[in-house]
Amino acid sequence: MEAVRASAAWVASRSSHVKVDLSEIEKAVDKIQGNVPKIEWDFEGIHYFDNGPLTVQYLFVLDALNFCFWPDKDLTYDNLASGLKLALENDKTALDADRLQSYTGPQLRQLLNWPRSLPIEEERVRLLHEVGLELERSFGGQAANLVKAAGNSAASLIELITRHFPGFRDHSLYKGHQVFLYKRAQIFVADLWGAFKGGNYGEFNDINSITIFADYIVPAVLRDLGILKYESNLSCSIDSNSEIVPGSEEEVEIRACSVHAVEKMRELINKKFGKQNTKMTDLLNH
Repeated sequence: MEAVRASAAWVASRSSHVKVDLSEIEKAVDKIQGNVPKIEWDFEGIHYFDNGPLTVQYLFVLDALNFCFWPDKDLTYDNLASGLKLALENDKTALDADRLQSYTGPQLRQLLNWPRSLPIEEERVRLLHEVGLELERSFGGQAANLVKAAGNSAASLIELITRHFPGFRDHSLYKGHQVFLYKRAQIFVADLWGAFKGGNYGEFNDINSITIFADYIVPAVLRDLGILKYESNLSCSIDSNSEIVPGSEEEVEIRACSVHAVEKMRELINKKFGKQNTKMTDLLNH
């Protein structure tokens, strides 16, 4: 995903609210000595998996909805993953393309077994409709056909997703420059790779092409390691749990600098220890 890497580097070179500390990257890399522990997918047991196309459908819907759990302090990704899993176990047609197009907010809550309105519920419903409609129109209703169309290429799959599904086009305008991050499209690729253990629907000959996923967890880890440094006003906002406005300079810088920092870590691990490391993204995204 060269567009993501180039975007992240461009932002990092101009960032005023967030800085990447290269000396701390070197310390972190020396500390782990290039050894990043392997993280097994679904070690929590919260995901649906049947080793077939329904798992692909499940993961695509899950990753379409995987954003913004704030400000509901009780709602987490685990609720989303386990809720959709239970829905499928009770009704194998729950995520069929035609049904995705018809869900309302209350029906989505019922599907997830969630007792109150979801954060940005209208947008989540809109994304379900978008996914169902485009899967039906272009891929025979099945996300598995979308994956097959990519020909075992992670980069091609991300390109297909972002071309056909606008809700996955994770990009922002920063200082007049378009920045691409493609968080959820890349998560879908990584979920397939992890769930199917690099085979079947998860076989990609260029899995190293994806980057870390620019969400809210990775920056927290990097900040704790001293790799990301925030200017004082941004630090105060984060420490007081104030909202960082989506698309703002601060938000774009946090996300882009996180990607750039981990790319620098990966480059340094390869240089020092001769390892092409995909597990770095696994570690930081769990």
